[in-house]
Amino acid sequence: MKIAQIAPLAESVPPRFYGGTERIVSYLTEELVHQGHDVTLFASGDSQTRAELVPITDMALRLNPTVIDTIPYHMMMLEQVRRRANEFDALHFHIDMLHLPMVQDFIGRTVTTLHGRLDLPDLPPFYRAFPDHSLVSISDHQRLPMPPVNWGGTIYHGLPADLLAPRLGAGENYLAFLGRISPEKRPDRAIRIAARSGLKLKIAAKIDNVDRAYWEGEIAPLVDRYPNVEYIGEINEQQKAQFLGQASALLFPIDWPEPFGLVMIEAMACATPVIAFRCGSVPEVIEHGVSGYIVDSEDEAVEAVAVLPYLDRARVRGAFDARFTAERMATDYVALYHDLRGARTDAARLRRLRGQDAALQIVA
Repeated sequence: MKIAQIAPLAESVPPRFYGGTERIVSYLTEELVHQGHDVTLFASGDSQTRAELVPITDMALRLNPTVIDTIPYHMMMLEQVRRRANEFDALHFHIDMLHLPMVQDFIGRTVTTLHGRLDLPDLPPFYRAFPDHSLVSISDHQRLPMPPVNWGGTIYHGLPADLLAPRLGAGENYLAFLGRISPEKRPDRAIRIAARSGLKLKIAAKIDNVDRAYWEGEIAPLVDRYPNVEYIGEINEQQKAQFLGQASALLFPIDWPEPFGLVMIEAMACATPVIAFRCGSVPEVIEHGVSGYIVDSEDEAVEAVAVLPYLDRARVRGAFDARFTAERMATDYVALYHDLRGARTDAARLRRLRGQDAALQIVA
């Protein structure tokens, strides 16, 4: 198939540091190319891909200090997508909602993956106004607040199987917190759990400007108070394998309806179990007693730390291999592309045949 992937412009594809959506777009795009599809990626110009790259901006918008408003750049991207829409058998959007009013002429060949939380009050009336677009949720829980819409399915995220090597031996006996410092991620819980468990906690996380006051007022004082806590800062993909792989467990003490939680399957790929609070997608991702423990309180989390030695790290990695590879994710999406009501699943093949016929006529 000839497939367009339309990415957000805030980060490159893949991102240099934090950026879950852009990371998934990269994994999906590269796997689709690997499976033999003709893929075009609309993204920032500093993206890296084996697909055809259509660079909308020179660099990721988050890294450009002159950018104040990101919407004009996304609208410029959508105009390029609109002009080239007839080239593609399927167009896959990862930018939430901006494109929905603009794709009516080729709506039957489009699918939109919703990567964020959907329990915000302004979203139901918007999606109620566009009920015919094929939408994908990244967990069943994510879609619960939505009005009746055209769900194409729930497709869980996946990682390349060889991206993060499993570490099956004993690690360095610390707990890991990876992601973003924010109230809903509850790093304060992680600090208290580690302190009560008597283990070191390593925090590798970015601090957005919007969360700077939360960090300075609530979390930094806790880091200073407990000698077992080490704040590392934001880490890149190369550092992630060792950070997660050497940990006894990943703490995922969230307090919000997490749509998916990519870091959970990153830990599982490293054969590192996850101790996660029962919120959002957690019960869909973690198999209790196999890939980690699902808890409802800090007391239960401390108890889970104590029984970590009873988990087989090989089974943690096995749970990842069975459900969360990029190959499985791409296969699920291709099946969805074929099921789109306007999908032109033979269009790319027919174009190639027409090109070959024309070449033969020229030679004759």
